[in-house]
Amino acid sequence: MVRLVLIDGHAILHRAYHAFPPTLRTRKGELVNAVYGFTRMVLKVIEDLKPEYIAVAFDLPQPTFRHREFVGYQIQRPAMDEELKGQIERVKEVVKTLNIPIFSSPGFEADDVIGTIAKQAVKRADMGVVIVTGDRDIMQLVDSQIKIYFPTRGFSEAKLFGDEDVEAFLGVRPDQIVCYKALVGDSSDNYPGVPGIGPKTAILLLKEYGCLDNIYEHLSQIKPAIAQKLKKGKESAALSQKLATVVKNAPVKLKLKACAVHDYDREKAVKLFEELEFRSLINKLPGAGKAQEEKKQEQQIKLF
Repeated sequence: MVRLVLIDGHAILHRAYHAFPPTLRTRKGELVNAVYGFTRMVLKVIEDLKPEYIAVAFDLPQPTFRHREFVGYQIQRPAMDEELKGQIERVKEVVKTLNIPIFSSPGFEADDVIGTIAKQAVKRADMGVVIVTGDRDIMQLVDSQIKIYFPTRGFSEAKLFGDEDVEAFLGVRPDQIVCYKALVGDSSDNYPGVPGIGPKTAILLLKEYGCLDNIYEHLSQIKPAIAQKLKKGKESAALSQKLATVVKNAPVKLKLKACAVHDYDREKAVKLFEELEFRSLINKLPGAGKAQEEKKQEQQIKLF
């Protein structure tokens, strides 16, 4: 099966920033801990998953449609650290030097861009998509053709999540994640869910009734105290469900040929890595040539 890797740029960047110490600087004093961690993850993904295609999606600083739908959306999130913000352009420089395309769309989050591109990609029956992210919400996209590559223990390990792995990890199936969020809300994004409904109750309701609509269709069968909370919070649940849903029709188009791995200027990449003092990563740069391609096909991890 042909493989496309989609990297959630800001999610991995945040993980890298907190996983590697702020002492990681060049001799000129430039802070590069997030750049280093991000670059190492990209190269690890190429080495371990051996995709034929790869792309990165980044958030944009402008508000999204979710901010228009709910004025309190993400209002409690602290501002991005200036030391992290200062590394974003360097990260994008690395990505562009490796000739990896960057996708973004005004009014949409990187999750929505990834969801849209993944949907376009899996129209091909022979295409498998692996999403590299540290964000659990995007696990709602997992199905027979889409899997999640999720860093654990900082950046030292990563786990591949399929349908059963997601359910074991979160307690609900991928297709139930949005309904779960509709019930419990999300404190990091600051949408409310149904007041008084916690994770344990939400999981029990979803195991019994399957989805949010079916829960509301069977309120008469639910314990009165819980049913009353659900009735009172119905509008809040509907709003939270909408905010939690990854959009799959953002105005972006996958150009597969542009995402081909190995089509980059290696000399330029080496020069940049030397400037950033990432010498240990130079030998991890993806190669080119017939022999390496044959080896790649032989060693490719079977994910689908």
